[in-house]
Amino acid sequence: MKKPCLALLGLAGAMLCVPATAQNGRSDRDVKTTFQTSREWRPTIDNRADAVMVYGVGGNPSDSEGNRNFEERVRSWRERGYTVHFMTGIAWGEYEDYFTGEWDGRPHLDEGQVERSGDTIWHGHLVPYIVPSDNYLSYLKEQHVKRVIDAGIDAIFMEEPEFWARAGYSEAFKREWRKFYGFDWRPQHESPENTYLANKLKYHLYYNALREVFTYAKEYGRSKGMEVKCYVPTHSLVNYSQWQIVSPEASLASLPCVDGYIAQVWTGTSREPNYYDGRLRERVFETAYLEYGSMESMTAPTGRKMFFLTDPIEDRARDWADYKRNYQATFTAQLLYPNIADYEVMPWPERIYEGLYRTSPDSDRKERIPHHYSTQMQVMINTLNSMPATDTRLSGSAGISVLMANSLMFQRFPTHEGYEDPQLANFYGLALPLLKRGVPVKTVHLENLAYPEALAETKLLLMTYANMKPLEAEAHAHLAEWVRKGGVLVYCGRDDDPFQRVSEWWNQQGNGYAAPSDHLFELLGIGASPAAGEHRCGKGTVCILRADPKEFVLAKGGDAPLIEAVKRLYEGAARGGELVFKNNFRLERGPYDLVAVMDESVNDEPVRLEGRRIDLYDPELPFCRECVIRPGEQGLYLNLDRVKHPRKAQVLAAACRTYDEQHGKRSFAFVAKSPVNTTNVMRILLPEAPKEILVGGKAVAADGCWDEASRTCLLRFENDPDGVAVRIVW
Repeated sequence: MKKPCLALLGLAGAMLCVPATAQNGRSDRDVKTTFQTSREWRPTIDNRADAVMVYGVGGNPSDSEGNRNFEERVRSWRERGYTVHFMTGIAWGEYEDYFTGEWDGRPHLDEGQVERSGDTIWHGHLVPYIVPSDNYLSYLKEQHVKRVIDAGIDAIFMEEPEFWARAGYSEAFKREWRKFYGFDWRPQHESPENTYLANKLKYHLYYNALREVFTYAKEYGRSKGMEVKCYVPTHSLVNYSQWQIVSPEASLASLPCVDGYIAQVWTGTSREPNYYDGRLRERVFETAYLEYGSMESMTAPTGRKMFFLTDPIEDRARDWADYKRNYQATFTAQLLYPNIADYEVMPWPERIYEGLYRTSPDSDRKERIPHHYSTQMQVMINTLNSMPATDTRLSGSAGISVLMANSLMFQRFPTHEGYEDPQLANFYGLALPLLKRGVPVKTVHLENLAYPEALAETKLLLMTYANMKPLEAEAHAHLAEWVRKGGVLVYCGRDDDPFQRVSEWWNQQGNGYAAPSDHLFELLGIGASPAAGEHRCGKGTVCILRADPKEFVLAKGGDAPLIEAVKRLYEGAARGGELVFKNNFRLERGPYDLVAVMDESVNDEPVRLEGRRIDLYDPELPFCRECVIRPGEQGLYLNLDRVKHPRKAQVLAAACRTYDEQHGKRSFAFVAKSPVNTTNVMRILLPEAPKEILVGGKAVAADGCWDEASRTCLLRFENDPDGVAVRIVW
C-alpha cells in the first residue's frame, strides 16, 4: 500500500510507524473512544478510535467468517498503534468446547436457558443462552480470562448478562433454584409469586457470575503485576424491561470489582415502539434519550466510568437511509448528557464498512456503505475523539426525575390475572408526557438512593409501583428523608396489579402491608392506603394520583391529569420556577451546538440558529449562516465563534483522524488516517487564505477550496489507513 510523501513534512519516514498511543501521549487509562471487532486489523475497518476491544478468544459466534488465532488478532491491532482490550459474552459466546464436552469430558448443552415449551433459547449454532453454573464460571476463568491476561490485556469487557424472562424451565435452572431458595422449583407461569421468585434468581445468577469472573480477573492480574479493569457492556434497564430480559443492571455498580459500563444503546433498541397520546409507534430519539439517561443515572452517584455506544447500522436488515436517519437521532441523544465523554464509536466495523444492505426500502438491491454516509459517519466518530465533558446544562426546566428499579424486569412476562403493561407503558407514561414537552426529565435508580448524590438535583420525583417493587425497605427511609427535607413526590398508581401480593418484605417478617407503597406512606406520616390528593410531610409534599401511569399514554390526551399536577407542584411546592413547555432541546458543549426538535409536541415550529457554524451531519461540511432544524430532526454543529485559538491553524472537522501536526510560521502540516475505500472531507481553519496545498505530494488548487466568510479551507481526498500527508502554506 502506498505511503504518504513525508519529505514534504520534513519528517523521517519512521514517524508513521510510531504507535498512535505514543504519538498522542495516551496511556491505557486515557482511552476515550473504542470499538469492538472479532476480526484482525485490516485497512477497511481501521476507524482510528483510541482502543479496540478484540472479541472472543474464539471470535464471535455470530460471525460466519473464520477468525485468526486470538493472539494474532491482538498483535495485528497493537502493531497499528491501538490500545487493545478484550470483550466477550457472559451469557453466550464461542464456547462450543464447553457445551460439547471437549473441556472437561462432559457435555453441558443442558445448561442452556429453556422456555416452557422445552425449547432451548439459542444465540447461534451450539450457542445457547446460558444458566451460569459454577462449572461454567470455572471454564470462563480458566479458558478465557486467564488466556486474555496472559496476552497482556488489562481491560476486560464481559457483555450482556442476559436471562430471558420467558426462560426458567431447564434442569440447570431447577438446580440453581433449589440451591438458592432451599425448596423445589416452581413453574413461573403458575402465579405472580413464582414469576417474581424466578426473576429474582435470574437476576442473582448473573450478579454472582460477574462478581466471580471479575474477582478472579483482578486477582490473577495482580499475580502477574497487572491492574486489570473490568467493565459490563449492557443494554439499558429501559430496553431490557421492554424486551423482557432480566439482568443485574444497577446493582453491579456497587461491586468493587466492576469499574464501569458500556451503555449499549442503538437504533435496534431505541426503535422499539412505545405508546404516547394513544399511538403506538417508533420514537427513536426520545427512547434513546431515556435509555442513555437510565444508564447515566445508574452510575453517576458511584463515579464509575461509562462509555456510550451508538451504531451506524443495526442488527435488523434495513436500508442505508433508515440507518442514517436513526443513527443521527441516537447520536444526538447520547451527546445531550454532557457529563459523559467516553464512547464506543461502533460495534462490528466489519459489517458497517464491508456489509451489503438495501439501497432503499422498496428495493432488493444491496451495496456497501455509500461514500456520503461513511464520510458523515467518520466525521461524527472523529468528533467524539474531541468531544468535551462539560457542566453546561441541557435547555429546559430542570429537576424532574422518574424513579426506576431493577425489578422493572421482574413483572414483564408472563401476564397474570389479566394485568397488562403494554410496551412498558407504565414507565413511558411518567416520562414521555414531560419529555415530549421539552422537559429534560432524568431517571433515578431505587438501588442508588443510599448515595446522597442520587437525588441531589431532583426537585420533583415521579414514581409508581405498578411496574416494579422495592427489593428492600431501606429505600423508603431514604425517600421519606428526602421528602421531609423539601422534596416533592408524585406517586401514581392504583396498587392493584397482581405483583403487589407476592410474598416479600412488606408483607413478611412482622410487616402486614397490602402494598409496598403503604410502608412508604406510613414512614411519611400519611398512613397506609391514602386517597388521592396532596399531603404535607415536613418541608416537602406528597401528591397521590390514583391512576396507573399507562393510563396517561394509552389514550389520546390521557396525560392531562399528570401534566396539571406536575406543573402546579413544580411551580409551587418544589419552587422550581416556571415549568416551560417547548418542542426542542438545545445544548452548548465546548465548540459544539446540539439541537433536537420533536414532533408530537407543543407546536410544529422549527428551530433556527443564526451565526457562523459548520454542519457536521452534512458530509459536505458546509459553512452555514442560518441552520434550520425541523420537527423530527436533529442537528450537530461546530460553532466558529467558540473555537479556541481562532487565529491558529487547526482541523475543525474531518472524516479522518490527524496525527503528527506540525505548525510552522506560515504553514500547517499533518498526516490524515482513516479506512481505505472511504472519502475524507475536512474543513481547516487558517489565519490567511492558502497559497499552496499539497495532499499526498500533489498540489491542490488553493483558491478552489478557500471560504473567506468562515476563513476555512475545505479539502477532499481518498482516505488511506497508512496516512495521507497534507501541507498547507499561506
